[in-house]
Amino acid sequence: MFLRRLLSTAHSFSTTAVANFPKLKSHNGAKKRWRAIANGRFKRAHAGHAHLNVTKRPGRKNHLGETAYSSSTQTSVLKKLLPYGN
Repeated sequence: MFLRRLLSTAHSFSTTAVANFPKLKSHNGAKKRWRAIANGRFKRAHAGHAHLNVTKRPGRKNHLGETAYSSSTQTSVLKKLLPYGN
């Protein structure tokens, strides 16, 4: 009886979980700063745009408000740091 129960439970386990092991961990710092876009590159916001803006030129503030995109070198590194996109 014990053998029959053991064989019946052995078939209920999934073998697909073994094929996906181990899961890759995303880099937490990159997760907070970068977002993946449709063409495979990444985008981020510029730092230094939130406060202490009195001493900054208007053109500099406009530039800091724009979205920054990853270069080809950064994209290859970010794909390793963020294997699932974000």
